[in-house]
Amino acid sequence: MLRTIIAGTGRYLPPRRISNHELSQWMDTSDEWIRQRTGIEQRFWVPAEGGVGSSDLGLEAARIALARAGWKASEIELIIFATLSPDIFFPGSGCLLQHKLGLSGTPALDIRQQCTGFIYGLASADAFIRSGFYRRVLLVGAEVHSTGLDISTRGRDVTVIFGDGAAAVCLEGRESASAEGVLASALHAQGELAESLMTEAPASRCSPRLTEEMMREGRHFPRMDGRNIFKYAVKLLPQVAREVLAMAGLRVEEIDMFFPHQANLRINQGFQQAMGLPDAKVYNNIQRYGNTTAATIPLAMDEALEKGLIGSGSTVMCLGLGSGVTWGANIYRFP
Repeated sequence: MLRTIIAGTGRYLPPRRISNHELSQWMDTSDEWIRQRTGIEQRFWVPAEGGVGSSDLGLEAARIALARAGWKASEIELIIFATLSPDIFFPGSGCLLQHKLGLSGTPALDIRQQCTGFIYGLASADAFIRSGFYRRVLLVGAEVHSTGLDISTRGRDVTVIFGDGAAAVCLEGRESASAEGVLASALHAQGELAESLMTEAPASRCSPRLTEEMMREGRHFPRMDGRNIFKYAVKLLPQVAREVLAMAGLRVEEIDMFFPHQANLRINQGFQQAMGLPDAKVYNNIQRYGNTTAATIPLAMDEALEKGLIGSGSTVMCLGLGSGVTWGANIYRFP
């Protein structure tokens, strides 16, 4: 049977480290306030002068993943790029990354699933590979949030959460009689909750798409109903975890590591409690990176592999909920 195998992983963080104390210079907040509500201690942002887009961060992560996989860029058959912060309004960052990798003609697919970008991307790549359509897929999650945040007291509830970063995985189709690779995926969406977490403008439903009034009102900045998102996350994440376990025919005890999306440490702790999991089985790094949206899960997985916390034979679950509202989970077993 053709299986979808992770051949290599890589991550990249921009060099500009932003502590909670630094944020308190720009808005009415404090290190204690941020830690209590989110668990975040610091995050990384691109240089203040700009000029760095999501495809630039994705390029650095992709180069590392390609080297670890032993691939040449020319061997990539499809690029899937997950981001909510594309370099430009259009075309997609996947096309920009394709060019930066020195490729010509390689298809590039952008997906806008925000916090579940990696989960949806992995399920999509798995479908392409299992169908025989492509054998080698580069999946990238990359975000530059910092240039689109309201760095003032008005925007503090959202701004303190987000960081910039990228991670990439090289996915390869391999024939195997063993239960390995991507074992199961479950994907969901509930569009009626879209306004719980959104950036409205620029918007095609508005004419013109962006006005001075919109900017005065901050409608070009992200806004979030934090209580509503928290409520749905702690309810739906255990549900989708049990769903994908049933699909894979596994028990929760057979999962060696859970990689929840790094949106809020309190959400992940609520999930952990609901599932009765020990600390050693739930990987969190939001304390150091903040929420890097589509990059959080592959970034965490790359770290865990580097630390030797998972490896050959490990079975892991990736899961998350975010804007859309979308949520989902994947189960993967390392060969």
